[in-house]
Amino acid sequence: MSYIDGMVIPVTTSRREEFVKMMAEWRALLKEFGATRVVECWGDEVPDGKVTDFKRAVQATPDETVVFSWVEWPSKQARDAGNEKLMKDPRAQPREGSPMNLQRMIYGGFEVLADSRA
Repeated sequence: MSYIDGMVIPVTTSRREEFVKMMAEWRALLKEFGATRVVECWGDEVPDGKVTDFKRAVQATPDETVVFSWVEWPSKQARDAGNEKLMKDPRAQPREGSPMNLQRMIYGGFEVLADSRA
Protein backbone atom coordinates (compact mmCIF):
# COMPACT_ATOMS: atom_id res chain seq x y z
CA MET A 1 0.00 0.00 0.00
CA SER A 2 1.09 3.58 -0.60
CA TYR A 3 2.82 5.92 1.84
CA ILE A 4 1.76 9.54 2.46
CA ASP A 5 3.75 12.63 3.44
CA GLY A 6 1.39 15.26 4.88
CA MET A 7 2.14 18.96 5.39
CA VAL A 8 0.43 22.07 6.72
CA ILE A 9 2.17 25.31 5.70
CA PRO A 10 1.44 29.01 6.27
CA VAL A 11 1.65 30.99 3.00
CA THR A 12 1.49 34.76 2.56
CA THR A 13 -1.99 35.25 1.10
CA SER A 14 -0.99 38.05 -1.29
CA ARG A 15 1.69 35.76 -2.78
CA ARG A 16 -0.67 32.94 -3.77
CA GLU A 17 0.23 32.99 -7.49
CA GLU A 18 3.95 32.87 -6.67
CA PHE A 19 3.28 29.88 -4.40
CA VAL A 20 1.25 28.13 -7.14
CA LYS A 21 4.10 28.56 -9.63
CA MET A 22 6.68 27.36 -7.10
CA MET A 23 4.59 24.28 -6.28
CA ALA A 24 4.27 23.38 -9.97
CA GLU A 25 8.07 23.11 -10.09
CA TRP A 26 8.10 21.18 -6.80
CA ARG A 27 5.43 18.72 -8.06
CA ALA A 28 7.52 17.99 -11.15
CA LEU A 29 10.55 17.20 -8.96
CA LEU A 30 8.56 14.98 -6.61
CA LYS A 31 7.09 13.06 -9.56
CA GLU A 32 10.58 12.76 -11.10
CA PHE A 33 11.79 11.19 -7.85
CA GLY A 34 8.96 8.67 -7.58
CA ALA A 35 5.86 10.34 -6.10
CA THR A 36 2.66 9.11 -7.70
CA ARG A 37 0.44 12.02 -6.61
CA VAL A 38 1.01 15.51 -5.19
CA VAL A 39 -1.91 17.59 -3.90
CA GLU A 40 -1.85 21.17 -2.61
CA CYS A 41 -5.00 22.67 -1.09
CA TRP A 42 -5.48 26.39 -0.40
CA GLY A 43 -7.33 27.01 2.88
CA ASP A 44 -10.82 28.17 2.00
CA GLU A 45 -12.81 27.28 5.10
CA VAL A 46 -10.43 26.88 8.03
CA PRO A 47 -12.34 27.65 11.23
CA ASP A 48 -10.84 28.71 14.53
CA GLY A 49 -11.01 25.87 17.04
CA LYS A 50 -11.66 26.03 20.76
CA VAL A 51 -8.50 24.14 21.72
CA THR A 52 -6.41 24.05 18.54
CA ASP A 53 -6.79 24.32 14.77
CA PHE A 54 -4.77 24.41 11.54
CA LYS A 55 -3.94 28.11 11.90
CA ARG A 56 -2.65 27.74 15.45
CA ALA A 57 -0.71 24.62 14.53
CA VAL A 58 1.47 26.67 12.16
CA GLN A 59 1.10 30.00 13.97
CA ALA A 60 -0.47 31.56 10.88
CA THR A 61 -0.73 35.33 11.00
CA PRO A 62 -3.77 37.29 9.67
CA ASP A 63 -1.98 37.90 6.35
CA GLU A 64 -1.34 34.17 5.80
CA THR A 65 -3.45 31.33 4.46
CA VAL A 66 -3.03 27.73 5.58
CA VAL A 67 -2.12 25.26 2.86
CA PHE A 68 -2.73 21.54 3.37
CA SER A 69 -0.69 19.25 1.12
CA TRP A 70 0.10 15.62 0.70
CA VAL A 71 2.43 13.54 -1.41
CA GLU A 72 1.59 9.95 -2.25
CA TRP A 73 4.42 7.47 -2.76
CA PRO A 74 4.22 3.81 -3.85
CA SER A 75 5.82 2.76 -0.53
CA LYS A 76 7.83 4.08 2.40
CA GLN A 77 10.98 2.76 0.72
CA ALA A 78 10.15 4.73 -2.47
CA ARG A 79 9.52 7.83 -0.33
CA ASP A 80 12.83 7.45 1.51
CA ALA A 81 14.72 7.02 -1.77
CA GLY A 82 12.87 9.93 -3.39
CA ASN A 83 13.52 12.23 -0.42
CA GLU A 84 17.20 11.33 -0.45
CA LYS A 85 17.45 12.34 -4.14
CA LEU A 86 15.41 15.47 -3.46
CA MET A 87 17.68 16.66 -0.66
CA LYS A 88 20.74 16.33 -2.91
CA ASP A 89 19.19 18.07 -5.92
CA PRO A 90 20.08 21.79 -6.22
CA ARG A 91 16.63 22.51 -7.75
CA ALA A 92 15.02 21.54 -4.44
CA GLN A 93 17.01 23.86 -2.17
CA PRO A 94 15.01 26.45 -0.18
CA ARG A 95 14.81 29.84 -1.84
CA GLU A 96 15.32 33.11 -0.08
CA GLY A 97 12.15 35.19 0.11
CA SER A 98 9.80 32.22 -0.29
CA PRO A 99 6.05 32.93 0.00
CA MET A 100 5.77 30.14 2.59
CA ASN A 101 7.31 29.85 6.03
CA LEU A 102 9.04 26.47 6.22
CA GLN A 103 10.06 27.02 9.85
CA ARG A 104 6.39 26.87 10.85
CA MET A 105 5.47 24.02 8.53
CA ILE A 106 4.30 20.82 10.21
CA TYR A 107 4.76 17.54 8.39
CA GLY A 108 4.96 13.82 8.85
CA GLY A 109 5.00 10.48 7.09
CA PHE A 110 1.92 8.28 7.34
CA GLU A 111 1.26 4.61 6.75
CA VAL A 112 -2.05 4.15 4.95
CA LEU A 113 -4.55 2.19 7.02
CA ALA A 114 -7.47 2.38 4.59
CA ASP A 115 -8.08 3.86 1.15
CA SER A 116 -11.50 4.01 -0.49
CA ARG A 117 -9.79 3.99 -3.93
CA ALA A 118 -8.19 0.59 -3.24
